[in-house]
Amino acid sequence: MAPTKNNYDDDEASCVLESHNHHNHNHKQKLLETQNKSIVESLYKALLGEDHQMEMVSKLLASDLEWWFHGPPECQHMMKVLTGETPHNKGFKFEPRSFTSIGDNCVITEGWEGQAYWVHVWTLKNGLITQFREYFNTWLVVRDLRPPRWEIKQKSLTLWQSQPRDLYRRSLPGLVLAI
Repeated sequence: MAPTKNNYDDDEASCVLESHNHHNHNHKQKLLETQNKSIVESLYKALLGEDHQMEMVSKLLASDLEWWFHGPPECQHMMKVLTGETPHNKGFKFEPRSFTSIGDNCVITEGWEGQAYWVHVWTLKNGLITQFREYFNTWLVVRDLRPPRWEIKQKSLTLWQSQPRDLYRRSLPGLVLAI
């Protein structure tokens, strides 16, 4: 007598396959997050280095880098460095206090020096920085507005928010960045 096959076997195999695919997706996403964070960390290290490091910086940036800025116009420090208007070893020094990867294409850095507080949001694609958003003296909240997927249990729509530990008493404008 031949064994009979029931639909439960197919359903169980399908669930195992979905679970395996979900695990592989999560593993790939974690690898991308780590790689992207490393690329952005390399950018800051190069900016704090010697003159010959600017060649490395240019290799990390897309030639058509999209740039956004929010803050006082005289505080567009990073763009001035990236465009060569200000030498990287003169002027404002960006020393990030935190690096946070969000999803498989975004890295957020923040730092503060004296009364200056800044947040940088870097978007990467295929290992190259394609978009840069600079927020100077602005509190930032990053929220995920995509419709939730059934397999992801999302606790909060807030993915990241400013954490300027020694500037918490300052009154600064606030923005919400929706991704």
